[in-house]
Amino acid sequence: MVLRVVVLAAAVVVSLVADGGVGDWDRPVAGGVLLGVMTLWTAFATWAYRDAGRRGVALLVADLAVALAMLGLTPLVKGDGYAATIPGFWVMGALLAWGVRFRAPGGLVAGVLLAGTDLLLRETVVGANWANAFLLLIGGPIVGYVCGSLQQLTAERDEAQRAAATAAERARLARVVHDGVLQVLALVQRRGAEIGGEAAELGRLAGEQEEALRSLVRAQDGPDGGPVGTRDLAEALTRLGSRPGVEVAVPGHEVPLPARRATEVVAVVTEALDNAARHAPGARAWVLLEAWGGTVEVVVRDDGPGIADGRLEEAAAQGRLGVSQSIRGRAADLGGTAALTTGPTGTVWTLTVPGGDA
Repeated sequence: MVLRVVVLAAAVVVSLVADGGVGDWDRPVAGGVLLGVMTLWTAFATWAYRDAGRRGVALLVADLAVALAMLGLTPLVKGDGYAATIPGFWVMGALLAWGVRFRAPGGLVAGVLLAGTDLLLRETVVGANWANAFLLLIGGPIVGYVCGSLQQLTAERDEAQRAAATAAERARLARVVHDGVLQVLALVQRRGAEIGGEAAELGRLAGEQEEALRSLVRAQDGPDGGPVGTRDLAEALTRLGSRPGVEVAVPGHEVPLPARRATEVVAVVTEALDNAARHAPGARAWVLLEAWGGTVEVVVRDDGPGIADGRLEEAAAQGRLGVSQSIRGRAADLGGTAALTTGPTGTVWTLTVPGGDA
């Protein structure tokens, strides 16, 4: 904004001394009016560009149109054979604004229009005019390129800061989890195996959670905050077949998914199986994995009594987020869906998510 005031002052000074001064112009009164319009527009543009909400395409087009109008009216006001245009370098305000907003292409468009208008209106083009046109042609694109580069560097810096903060938080949580939760889970697993019976099943479940937590703590973060690499979903789901009363059917080939997505799918299936074991003790459950094209579908079915009408809404109101967050929330985050079918003959969850790198 300071630049606009500086180039306006320069334009007024040049107008007073170039081409014999205002008194030698063909229409000096009109010239004074144009200088007044430039002053008013400078004040308006300074106010308008301060608010990001006003910095739209309409303002930029109007800014460039005023600059072009000042150039176009110069021959009518000064007459033929003028050396300096009335706005002079005042047009830099619109040029740089286009470069900042539309980057290098926008700066080039504005430079071509301004330089082309100036050259086309002159009867005689001298070396200084070509030099000014060259400055206009390279000034806008250079400013646009620099702005784009700075924006990219800022985004990369913010991403690096987020990654560093995430790594520090993961290290802190790893210490907390190791000192507390993992040791308790390991103790429950060991004591459950020693006691036997139902305690052995509790120990097995504690062992599964211990392994999941250790994997989470060790996982390397990718750009989205999840583990990098790929994971065979078929192999991961097959492990769930070790649970009592659970049968898993998967394709005879690997179903590779990005590691984070595969981990989330397994978490959804695990939550569905846990719900069945918790609310329908003794019920059998089946897990079916299918993959075709760019889609992966996992069906989790049990032969329990089903979910009573309104039970899910009641659970969500009580703060129990197993279905709303662990199942449906995860599916939505993956860009997929989790459809529920329930009745007296059992419950069926159908999870559909994009496959591959989508």
